[in-house]
Amino acid sequence: MAIILVRAASPGLSDAVRDVGGGHHGSLQCWAKKRVPARRWMLCSLKYACLGVEPGEVGRSSAVYSSLAVNPAGEAVISSEQKVYDVVLKQAALLRQLRTQTPSVLDVRPQDLEMPRNGLKEAYSRCGEICEEYAKTFYLGTLLMTEERRRAIWAIYVWCRRTDELVDGPNANYITPTALDRWEKRLEDLFAGRPYDMLDAALSDTISRFPIDIQPFRDMIEGMRSDLRKARYQNFDELYMYCYYVAGTVGLMSVPVMGIAPESKATTESVYSAALALGIANQLTNILRDVGEDARRGRIYLPQDELAQAGLSDEDIFSGVVTNRWRNFMKKQIKRARMFFEEAERGVTELSQASRWPVWASLLLYRQILDEIEANDYNNFTKRAYVGKGKKLLALPVAYGKSLLPPCSLRNSQT
Repeated sequence: MAIILVRAASPGLSDAVRDVGGGHHGSLQCWAKKRVPARRWMLCSLKYACLGVEPGEVGRSSAVYSSLAVNPAGEAVISSEQKVYDVVLKQAALLRQLRTQTPSVLDVRPQDLEMPRNGLKEAYSRCGEICEEYAKTFYLGTLLMTEERRRAIWAIYVWCRRTDELVDGPNANYITPTALDRWEKRLEDLFAGRPYDMLDAALSDTISRFPIDIQPFRDMIEGMRSDLRKARYQNFDELYMYCYYVAGTVGLMSVPVMGIAPESKATTESVYSAALALGIANQLTNILRDVGEDARRGRIYLPQDELAQAGLSDEDIFSGVVTNRWRNFMKKQIKRARMFFEEAERGVTELSQASRWPVWASLLLYRQILDEIEANDYNNFTKRAYVGKGKKLLALPVAYGKSLLPPCSLRNSQT
């Protein structure tokens, strides 16, 4: 893997709440060097730090963008990108291994929860209702999937939503690190076939049917812990890890269920990397959309060093005044998010055809939020960027059409 030394833009549902504790939230090379003070140099990638190159200029040979960073003390450290990519490699290896094993190896069906007749069917139905309520467009897309995959995606979605509600829901002020420890123990029991309630039972049944690993679930809980102890991110390396924890993990959870198209020529690792990129892109979009809302809670999910380089400070965020400095800063942040969406696009085509529509719909609609921020003249302090119902409806047939295209890897191999 080629690493080039460059200057980086930065170094480097409520029942669940009560149950656990009382009472936001899938080698590329830089092509130029810039002369800067030594303490600002690090090994980096275009996607994650360098913002001066157009997406079309990016190489596409590897999913790893950087492996090392140099901290201000001059010490070489493993970058967040590399740490997360190590997880990607593990998940891809597990998927390849478990797909070759007999079903009995994965037999951890829920045993200890007493459920009424047709209890699992009812649990999955309730998961579908929750998904429809909170993610209508994505839910519509899942209806094209096979029943088993559709129900599994619903179960994963509900667990993620319940986890997010712990620190971002109505009872968030009452959640402690101990409560999250109990939630993680409950997760371990769920994976062992000992679900706590019917919604847990749906996910426990899902992991008995698909080669799903516990690590991304644990990592999402770690992201919730971050929200309890951290309200600032010094650089994009820190923010990237947070985005992985709270959103990139969803992509890693979902790939074993979505499935890879049998005709795909892509590596398993590249599909996981694209799923990770989509999660990162979605979370970056959430962050850019919710700047004002987060600031009112005392939180700033923007790289502190990049704010300083733009001549901005926390006080500028809290004051909520759109200036030219803010517009220029936001243009760079939006550009980065779009780069992650571009990376994700190439991977969506490699999924099983029946699974592509909801993913394409999510990608297209979330990416349009960035357009709406621009349309609001970068005022994400007092205006919430959202995609109107009409645009959502127009995106669905576009997403469906894209879902019918053959995998990119197959098209490339035929040229």
